[in-house]
Amino acid sequence: MRVLVTSSRNTFALDIIRKLGSSGHTVFASDTYQGAVGNHSKYLTGHAITASPRFETDQFIADISALVITHRIELIIPTFEEVFYLSARAHDLPPGVKLYAGSFEKLARLHDKASFKRLVIEANVPVPETVVVSSETELYAAIQRTPRYFARAAFSRGGVGLLTNTGPLAGKMNVSECHPTLEQPWLVQPFVDGPMLCTYSTIVDGRVTSHCTYSVPEQWGHSTGITFLSVDSTETLAYTQQIIDTLDTGFTGQLSFDFVNNDGNLYAIECNPRPTNGVILLGAGEFARALTGDVAEPVVVAPGVERQVALAVVADAFAQPIAHLKDTLHDLLSVRDVGAGWHDSVAMMWSPATLIHGAKLSHGSRTELLAALGDDIVWNGEPIAGMTPEDREALEAVHLQRA
Repeated sequence: MRVLVTSSRNTFALDIIRKLGSSGHTVFASDTYQGAVGNHSKYLTGHAITASPRFETDQFIADISALVITHRIELIIPTFEEVFYLSARAHDLPPGVKLYAGSFEKLARLHDKASFKRLVIEANVPVPETVVVSSETELYAAIQRTPRYFARAAFSRGGVGLLTNTGPLAGKMNVSECHPTLEQPWLVQPFVDGPMLCTYSTIVDGRVTSHCTYSVPEQWGHSTGITFLSVDSTETLAYTQQIIDTLDTGFTGQLSFDFVNNDGNLYAIECNPRPTNGVILLGAGEFARALTGDVAEPVVVAPGVERQVALAVVADAFAQPIAHLKDTLHDLLSVRDVGAGWHDSVAMMWSPATLIHGAKLSHGSRTELLAALGDDIVWNGEPIAGMTPEDREALEAVHLQRA
């Protein structure tokens, strides 16, 4: 199969490239800048630079279409929020190419945290009590009613832009920095004690074909994970299938969920309708088969598999050397790196280019680096240039489902 992996800057995108390339598939990669780590994997047949899906949508679709035609691509695998632009403009892609993603309307319903809350309630999956606010006045009132609160924008990602008065991120963001609107609402929830559990799944025709549940023992700045440990998936697999059955029995694509484990009770927090680092814990052959649906039962990662992004572990240690020294030494000595065994070290040597790209996108502003790293490929709920009237109506319907 001839595959194009888009937004190759992410570590998990590089992992997908390695898994598919080592399994006999012909793999190409693309991103908006040359230094994306996945663009330099030895498992690629080729790579290309495209326009930004967010800022130059028409040109992005034209660039992807040209790649599809030139390299006879059969399957496009999005790895970040370019999935929304590709799905909304699927009608403009060359005939015959498949997009490994659900319909735009379904993706939007999952991505909008407010409409996602309503979906999981319909699916009989536990969710914290949630208030959706669309003004600063409503936000102030909601947090004043909630002694221990956790608030974030309906369109947010990567553990940044969080407003809370509890836990390690308390006070990191000031309420004066939050500006909810009707178009960009915020969610306010009681702070739920307990560790975060994350999942990653591949879905083919409404059926989970692979699944991983993992904890994040180490995080960069209490947000993005840098070490990953698989745990039991029994409950999260059932919840994932319930959500898919409620959403769309024909759904195909990649979904990642975040849960909080409160004394053994799981509460769904959010969905990323794309891959996350959980894919790193899957075996190469298992992932390649699950992607095409060539499995009789879901491939489930057994508890106890652990991986780390070693460069990020070292960087985090320098940020807080005393507090992290013991954990850093344990991780570096005991935990298998995501690149171990691939003999593909040149790709990760391009990691500094990703940081430089994020710094350029921030234009010297106070934008957090983690947020800036993906600024040219995110989608925050706006209408997309060239989307069909049906998808525009679907987007308006998703906004109505926030209540």
